[in-house]
Amino acid sequence: MSAGPQGFDFEPLGEAHLPLLQEWLTRPHAAQWWQPTPTVDELREDYLLPAHADGTHAFIVHQAGRAIGFIQSYRVMSAGGGWWPDETDPGARGIDQFLADEAALGRGLGRAMIRAFLARLFSDPAVTVVQTDPHPANARAIRCYRAAGFVDVGPVQTPDGPALLMRCRRADFRA
Repeated sequence: MSAGPQGFDFEPLGEAHLPLLQEWLTRPHAAQWWQPTPTVDELREDYLLPAHADGTHAFIVHQAGRAIGFIQSYRVMSAGGGWWPDETDPGARGIDQFLADEAALGRGLGRAMIRAFLARLFSDPAVTVVQTDPHPANARAIRCYRAAGFVDVGPVQTPDGPALLMRCRRADFRA
C-alpha cells in the first residue's frame, strides 16, 4: 500500500478483514449507530459476495500502517432496499464510515479521513456529489461532516429511520 492523501491508505475490504470489522462494530461508540451489529456472515454477504456487486466499495482505512477505521462508498441510484428511490444523478455517491477507536474521536482524525476519501472519490470525473446521512442525534458525526465540507440538505426518513441528509458537491470541494 502506498500512502494516499494526508497519509491515509484505503485497503479494499477482504475476507481476512471481516472478523476485525465485526469486532469494531461491537464497540459501543460504533454499535450505538450501526444497529443491529452484523455478523461476519452478514458482512460477507453485504460486501464480498458477487450477487451484491452494486457499486459498493468498502475499505479498511490505515494511517501510518495501522488500521484505524472503516469507510464505504456506494452509487446512490443503485442503493436499493428503499434507499434514495428518487435519486436521478448517476454521479451521486454515498459514504458511511467510522473510526475504530473511541479515543480517536473528537481529534480531527475523522474529518481528515473523510477529506482524504472525498479527494479519492472526486478524482473520478463521473462523481458529482457525495452524500451521507447521520442520525440527527449524532451531533459528533454531524460536526465532523460539516468540518469535512458537507452541507445540510435536511431531515429525511430512511429505511434505518430518521437521518440528516448532507452533501458535498464537487464544485464546492477543495482538496
